[in-house]
Amino acid sequence: MSVVKRRTLLVTGMAEGLGADIATTFAQGGYDVLGLSRIGSGSERIGASVARAGGSYTHLACDLTNATDVQRALQPIGGTIDVLIHNAQVLMIRPFGEISPQAFEEVWRVACFGAMLSAQAVLPHMAARRSGTMIFSGATAGLRGGANFAAFASAKFALRGLAQALAREFGPMGVHVAHVVIDGLIDAPKTDQRFGAATTGRMDAKAIAQAYLQLTAQPPSAWTQEMDLRPFAEKF
Repeated sequence: MSVVKRRTLLVTGMAEGLGADIATTFAQGGYDVLGLSRIGSGSERIGASVARAGGSYTHLACDLTNATDVQRALQPIGGTIDVLIHNAQVLMIRPFGEISPQAFEEVWRVACFGAMLSAQAVLPHMAARRSGTMIFSGATAGLRGGANFAAFASAKFALRGLAQALAREFGPMGVHVAHVVIDGLIDAPKTDQRFGAATTGRMDAKAIAQAYLQLTAQPPSAWTQEMDLRPFAEKF
């Protein structure tokens, strides 16, 4: 009896919430999971959930804004990654006059610079074997800047530009690069903490994760380069 080889997913910014649901959903779809973040918040619970779904989970402690740290963590495994999902971000909602230069730079470094560093560790290997998928988690702020979102919006705009450039450079090499605009509040504990439990019209993290998994199965002749996800109850 032949044994089906499991593929490998790397998720940056791994934490409970969307990251954890991505990990579980992909494990159900035949992937082992590597989770990368500065601290292993909830890694034991995430690992247990991935194991129940049939996969293995490994947490990589890494500062995504530090080039040396990212190289240390990803250089040994860059050639094993089939799918990279950049999910790391810092959601800063603050009046412009109250944003320090250090805080502004940190938001950009996590969202965009971290994406560049992780992509550089993985994309050459994907291009060499002419297969692989890279997904960037975007946001409404990457399409239009709102009041008090100067740091977050500028970082997400930059991330979207990076995704578009990589899609055009690496698409002909067999690598699918997609940017996903998440236009809404995700139903997760962090959302309760930031906005209160009474907010309605939330997005199901499992449904978002399923959409990500579907992106990896698209044929090259009809790749999605940008996808917009929003709740059906949104008020236009």
